[in-house]
Amino acid sequence: MGCGNLFFAILISFSVALITYNILISANASLKQEFPGPSRSSISVDPIIKMPLDRSRGNGKSKRLFHTAVTASDSVYNSWQCRIMYYWFKKFQNQPNSEMGGFTRILHSGKPDNLMDEIPTFVAQPLPAGMDQGYIVLNRPWAFVQWLKEADIKEDYILMAEPDHIIVKPIPNLSRDGLGAAFPFFYIEPKKYEKVLRKYFPEENGPVTNIDPIGNSPVIVGKESLKKIAPTWMNVSIAMKKDPETDKAFGWVLEMYAYAVSSALHGVGNILYKEFMIQPPWDKKIGKTYIIHYTYGCDYTMKGELTYGKIGEWRFDKRSYDRVAPPKNLALPPAGVPESVVTLVKMVNEATANIPNWS
Repeated sequence: MGCGNLFFAILISFSVALITYNILISANASLKQEFPGPSRSSISVDPIIKMPLDRSRGNGKSKRLFHTAVTASDSVYNSWQCRIMYYWFKKFQNQPNSEMGGFTRILHSGKPDNLMDEIPTFVAQPLPAGMDQGYIVLNRPWAFVQWLKEADIKEDYILMAEPDHIIVKPIPNLSRDGLGAAFPFFYIEPKKYEKVLRKYFPEENGPVTNIDPIGNSPVIVGKESLKKIAPTWMNVSIAMKKDPETDKAFGWVLEMYAYAVSSALHGVGNILYKEFMIQPPWDKKIGKTYIIHYTYGCDYTMKGELTYGKIGEWRFDKRSYDRVAPPKNLALPPAGVPESVVTLVKMVNEATANIPNWS
């Protein structure tokens, strides 16, 4: 009985300390603070249509390096994805037109794992047991809060990426003039969910259209801006998950909405860059993209016909490898399968063939 009381007391103390820490950080990250650069009303072009035209390199300007950060657990599923992601990061890091600086895997499992010597890693603590309510993604903003507070990050910008991203060419710094650069997701619809979002983005903060249709990844944003956004992102994520109406409305994309709201609360707008990444099998061409996001399963007949929602005769789905890494030399797709899917599998194969001790 005494041991039980002691454990309960320790747990309560830890929770109180965590909440106090959240409050202190949020207090230092005033929601009304303005950031450098133009207001949303001063943007002269629709940022989702085209990028500003004065971003050309070779004009003698110094590079604006960004640090790539990927949050992950120590699961087999996350680990093999991180190894492939980091392999391609290194391939393009120092090539022409790259402004890719350092790289960190933010490991939110609370302890070192077997990839510490292979991938630069910061070990973050997970949320207290039960706080994520089975929604493990809530650990992402909390992990970023810890990393931004404790790590020595040399670059002035951050690219937030994910384990299931494959970089396909050197990435320049797409952000500018105090604006972040982000991929617009068609299923993030602030106007549709205005009633719910007003709980977190009151009318005095402006129209709900100030909330960009983005998640936290991929996003390139100024480091100092992110230091202010991250604690709010964490607290808004937790508040949304605790609210049944919000949780039901947003489901698995709740944390994405929380980042979009938090960025807007801090006055950080984003250039919405459609060509930031593609998502096979729906996006068929590589085009001008920088990242392949393989979140969807790719299922085809041997005639190259998509059978989405039904297991195909040929398939590549990351969820097939939740307990074991994919083998080397995966079978290539049959003729007729889109370029994006073929490129994805070829890049996975190249990485697994060259990463030491792949199994």
